[in-house]
Amino acid sequence: MLAYDDTNIFAKILRGELPCLKVYEDEHTLAIMDIMPRADGHALVIPKAPSRTFLDMAPEDIATLYATVQRVARAAKAAFDADGITIQQFNERAGGQLVFHTHVHVLPRKEGVPLRPHAGQIAPADMLEAHAAKLRAALGS
Repeated sequence: MLAYDDTNIFAKILRGELPCLKVYEDEHTLAIMDIMPRADGHALVIPKAPSRTFLDMAPEDIATLYATVQRVARAAKAAFDADGITIQQFNERAGGQLVFHTHVHVLPRKEGVPLRPHAGQIAPADMLEAHAAKLRAALGS
């Protein structure tokens, strides 16, 4: 198993060294907007406990992470009037992981609307803020 690198972008966000569009936070998790959204309302849920991949996580950290994932997914479905939700979690480069701090993608989906490319273009700031506001409102935060 490779060692956790605390210079990754999510570790920096968690320490407040880099900005983010926060939509939810509790003692164990942080939910933010993905700046390269594959769908409108695409959020990321990040555990605060350091782990490189899901395979490195303590079971209790998995439980708190996925409780927040469910909360954010329910809110995203309502906020974006989605027909469904895609939950994605990638592990290691061969599994599609690009940032090596465990994180879960929550993507509101509409019938017949394909996902945009993974690691595509950075979305306009005003669009991301509008999506964050909708998601925050649905979360009650």
